[in-house]
Amino acid sequence: MQEDSPECSRISPADFSTHDRSEVLDAINRTMLILEFDRAGNVVGANDTFLNRMGYRLDEICGQSHDMLCPPAMGAAGREAAIWASMQRGEAFSHIVRRARQDGSEVWLDAFYTPIMNARGELERVIKIANDVTDDVRRRESVRRVLKGVDEAGNAVVISSPDDRVVYANEGFKRLLEKRGESVRGKSLGQLLGAVRVEPATTRYLSNRLSRPPGHQEELLLYGKSGRPIWVSATTNAILDHHGNVANIVDVLTDITPTKIYEVLQRRILQAVFDDQPIDDVMALLCVELAQLAPELQPAVVRLDGDRQWQALAAPGLPAPYLDALRMFEPAAMAATAASGASCQALSAIDLAHDPQWASQREWFEAAGLTGCAARPIVTAAGRTIGLLAFFYRDHAPPDAFHRRLMDVGLHLCSLALEREDVRARIRQLAYYDDLTGLPNRSHLHAEAERAVDDMIRRNGALALLVIDIDRFKHVNEQFGQSAGDALLREVARRLRAVLRGGDIVGRMSGDEFLVVLPQCDVNGIEVVTRHLTAELTRPFDVGPAVLRPTASVGVSFFPDNGQDLPALLRHADMAMVQAKADGRACVRFFSPEMNQISQERHALEGALRQALENEGLQLHYQPQIRMRDGVLYGVEALARWRHPELGELSPARFVPLAEACGLIGALGEWAIRTACRQLADWRARGVAVPTVSVNLSPTNFHRSDLEATIEAALRRYRLTPSDLTLEITESVLLDSNPDTMDTIARLTTSGVRLSMDDFGTGYSSLGHLRRLSVHELKLDRSFVVGIESDAPSRALASAIVRIGESLNLKVVAEGVETEAQRHFLADLGCDAVQGFLFSPALPAPDLERWLAQRPGA
Repeated sequence: MQEDSPECSRISPADFSTHDRSEVLDAINRTMLILEFDRAGNVVGANDTFLNRMGYRLDEICGQSHDMLCPPAMGAAGREAAIWASMQRGEAFSHIVRRARQDGSEVWLDAFYTPIMNARGELERVIKIANDVTDDVRRRESVRRVLKGVDEAGNAVVISSPDDRVVYANEGFKRLLEKRGESVRGKSLGQLLGAVRVEPATTRYLSNRLSRPPGHQEELLLYGKSGRPIWVSATTNAILDHHGNVANIVDVLTDITPTKIYEVLQRRILQAVFDDQPIDDVMALLCVELAQLAPELQPAVVRLDGDRQWQALAAPGLPAPYLDALRMFEPAAMAATAASGASCQALSAIDLAHDPQWASQREWFEAAGLTGCAARPIVTAAGRTIGLLAFFYRDHAPPDAFHRRLMDVGLHLCSLALEREDVRARIRQLAYYDDLTGLPNRSHLHAEAERAVDDMIRRNGALALLVIDIDRFKHVNEQFGQSAGDALLREVARRLRAVLRGGDIVGRMSGDEFLVVLPQCDVNGIEVVTRHLTAELTRPFDVGPAVLRPTASVGVSFFPDNGQDLPALLRHADMAMVQAKADGRACVRFFSPEMNQISQERHALEGALRQALENEGLQLHYQPQIRMRDGVLYGVEALARWRHPELGELSPARFVPLAEACGLIGALGEWAIRTACRQLADWRARGVAVPTVSVNLSPTNFHRSDLEATIEAALRRYRLTPSDLTLEITESVLLDSNPDTMDTIARLTTSGVRLSMDDFGTGYSSLGHLRRLSVHELKLDRSFVVGIESDAPSRALASAIVRIGESLNLKVVAEGVETEAQRHFLADLGCDAVQGFLFSPALPAPDLERWLAQRPGA
């Protein structure tokens, strides 16, 4: 049987006995703060609970005004007066008020003011009953501050119930999902995160987030209300009740979009860069990726070419006129803006519909629905502007922070890709092209030529191969300097490119030698080509104040007649070019089988000369020089002679140029110095009176760093003095562009070695050149001596050279004297010494000794 439940009734003061009322009042007195005021608002009483809580004695507050407990900083005296005025009207007042304790600390009281009225309806007194709620107020204030801080924080914070209904979301959460001003309370968190598009990873996160350890972070891809992708780092924490059950779930979402954009774009773009994809493809990929991140954009990339003009690289979906419009951005202005570090005008979208500068392109943009354009320069790490990244817009909205982040990331990747492309192009240029002329270098040229030959083999076609060598190029370097020679090579390269067809191949082999390959060209067509080519090359060319008329020696070979592969064609064209040189230069020669035989003979002669130098197969003959004033021996000139085992006696005019061509001239000169010094020492030891010995050297000898040491070692070994040796040089030595030449000669003459200027007057020298060196003597060339007794110009030139020698205190030695009339004329001129067949040809050392012994007075 169910017990009857107790009956409840409303309690009224009449229900309490006197004893009961006393207990109730006592309970109120112990727990509540009670204060009594008179009608004027002055304190007339207070219970112990009030006094203890507020820290006052009764005598300290009795008679004080009702507002004496208000904190000084509260500034609410006027409000207190208004409250008390309501008491005068019998109106009760209830509110949480702030009051000050005796020590100055503050408390919050939930106070109820009750006015006691007399029979006339006048205020008799006021009873204030209050409860101390300081702890509750402070807790609420702390919570308020926390929530305010959460709202103002950059992170998105959302609190949801166990069934994923949102109970709280800060402003950061609404800002992240672009839901400002909207209420999200009570909505499903899954629906909010996947309102535009839900990724599988987001679904998994919501299902499994409570099973993850506290603080576990996970990256998610969300989408804002506009459809813009947003990457977040999500962290979940559960709030448990006192039974250990999940009461709420707190999710903190940190926006990592800028970092993730950079990471994703960088991974994809750099992978394409390092896969060596063409730069156009890399930039197109970048534009596509940017457009996917911001569909309202149409990106475009242009680069700055060598002529400082914008060159389109990538603009997927944009026709050429749109890219042409980017020329509105002045390259110099963009570069100056980038260099200054200031923001350029293009950081804000240009209104294409109203900007007058873009009026000519307005129709195109309107047709495509494009309303704005923003662009910034692509700048290298060194501060050089190399391109432009542009965003075309499909609405009137100006660029926002997200667009700026995309622009920053895109600019960085563009700079990396374009700089790498420039480096690759430079490496490719250095690897495959001649740095001076810009033509294909030897290796690249050979590869291109081999492909052309293979193509002609497949097509059963013809091909002409031309080896072109610039005539007297060394003289240009010697007379005008290396910079003039370089300028000439660049000009020749430009002229060759200008005269040849698009499919022809031209490159620089080495030095002053060029190669031209003419596909689909045979004997019948080559004449027209060579005529145009030589005519173009021989046009005047200015080198400073001088004007050159360059010429070239051209050798031609044909496929298939003169060779079935590139090596054979090259070898035969080179033979033809050598023949053109031998035939007087400035001409074209076609390969013939006879040239092959000549080349083989030349190659064999080169080997024999090399062997002769190694095995002492050469000899020095000595031609005496006679002093004019007394007829005694002035000195001897050492001249190289070579008796070939099969060809017999070979003239120096044949093997000395060969030595220069094959690189043996240095060894030949050093052999002559050692041999001449050894012979002079032998003569001295045996009492043969030979004053000095002269040795001829070429400019190449002075390029050798060991020449000075070789001469010093020879003089020391054979106990000779430097003045015993005379070095005969031609005027071309003075014009040598090698900086070591003049230094070596200066050191040798300073040491005492004598210097003779051979063939003076036949070269390109001047008196200014003579002042540069301590020349001891001038040699009058035989071309001035022949016919000197009857030829007025020869006499005048000879006389002039002798006078130069006298004025500069130099000895003058005449060569090629063969008649008494020549000797007498030179004697009358005042020539110091002579040599020639009138006295003796060049003789082997034993024969010279006998000649000296047979001379009168010997």
